Amino acid sequence: MNIAVVGLHFGAEFVPIYGNHPDVGRVGVCDLDPRLMAEVADRHRVVDRFESLDQVLADDRYDAVHLFTPVPLHAEQAVSVLTVGKHCACAVPMATSLEDLNLIVDAQRASGKNYMLMETARYDRAFLYLAGMLERGALGELTFLSGHYFQDLEGAFPTYWRAVPPMHYATHSLSPLLALAKTRATAVTCLGSGRLRPDIQQPGGNTFPLQCALFKLEGTDVAVQLTRSWFQIARHTTEAYSVYGDLRSFEWQQVENEEPVLFTMGAVKPGERGRPVSTERVDIPYRPDLYPPELAEFMTGWHGGSHPHLAHEFVRSIVEDRPPVINAATAANWTAAGICAHDSAVLEGALVTIPGF
Repeated sequence: MNIAVVGLHFGAEFVPIYGNHPDVGRVGVCDLDPRLMAEVADRHRVVDRFESLDQVLADDRYDAVHLFTPVPLHAEQAVSVLTVGKHCACAVPMATSLEDLNLIVDAQRASGKNYMLMETARYDRAFLYLAGMLERGALGELTFLSGHYFQDLEGAFPTYWRAVPPMHYATHSLSPLLALAKTRATAVTCLGSGRLRPDIQQPGGNTFPLQCALFKLEGTDVAVQLTRSWFQIARHTTEAYSVYGDLRSFEWQQVENEEPVLFTMGAVKPGERGRPVSTERVDIPYRPDLYPPELAEFMTGWHGGSHPHLAHEFVRSIVEDRPPVINAATAANWTAAGICAHDSAVLEGALVTIPGF
């Protein structure tokens, strides 16, 4: 198969991964910045260079497109890719409205082509480690799930981010929890905390520097708590999630150069109150065994080593003619949870039902 990477600020990370994948023939690149496109294409010896997405869509040699374009363009561009009969991978978020989620899901079903949301947290090494523990029963029964995603967007970030509610970009910490629980969120209550400074506030845009939500999940009594912020929080960036079971619990590290913590409960001892708990830092392994050896050099890259996993899953889903793990319906369920959380915050914490896809 042949794939074009559109948007090369982050997308440049994936160009050599696709270029080394044994199931990929041609790799093309597209960016509105000719200098950036030339630099990336020259570095990775890419011949096909496109000045616009329209040029990519008109080229019948290309089977698939991976979008790394600005968030406001994701829905429109994904629909365009699918409508012309090409497979589509897209960076998060899928969209920022329920209406646009429906448009993408409908376009995918009508086209019969694959759509995959390239959510890095679903394939980072922590997720793969925890999924293995759950499968082995090592955590016991899940009791609670928690996510924290703090990022400061002051400085040279595009101004449009200032109008985006934090919960509209929640999947980095929410989706791994939903995937581990193997379900979707059905209802949410959310509060905004603080108010954006006047110099950040955009006309008609989001007013909350931070939002905190509680999600009800389908088919389980386990709840998910998620805290998400863009501004006015003194903290390093972290895309964190913690998982609590009745045998073991996993907590994300407070500082990124530390290791996460695994708590193990012991048995109650006669005459003592509470169960003893042992604590250990865990060195989570990368999993190059899950993709072709040609991609091993990308194992320890950005986002917890998730990039080769994502690219491999997208490629193999096309080659094997099957839906990808993060297909259009799954992506819409994950994204809708954050959209509805913001709606709840605007309604001062009112319970909002989350539609299913």
